[in-house]
Amino acid sequence: MSGMTKAKIAVTLPRPLVVKAKRAVRAGYADSVSAYVATALENQTKLDDLRGLLDEMLAESGGLITAKERREAQRMLGLNADGKGRRAA
Repeated sequence: MSGMTKAKIAVTLPRPLVVKAKRAVRAGYADSVSAYVATALENQTKLDDLRGLLDEMLAESGGLITAKERREAQRMLGLNADGKGRRAA
């Protein structure tokens, strides 16, 4: 985020989050509370972008697979019903 134009804003946060942010700064995880909050916001926007991408992918593919489709895929792959191991031959 260095080199980005910055804007100063005021936000109201729950006191426990402020305490945790200050603790993180003291521990060296961020240079300042502002930097800590900026990193948290940046991470949240990445998650939001990924959610949007997942929504698009699901819309294009017809949505989540059904239980029947999952069982068929597991059968074809030779997996146990829990999908974690191979069935005995």
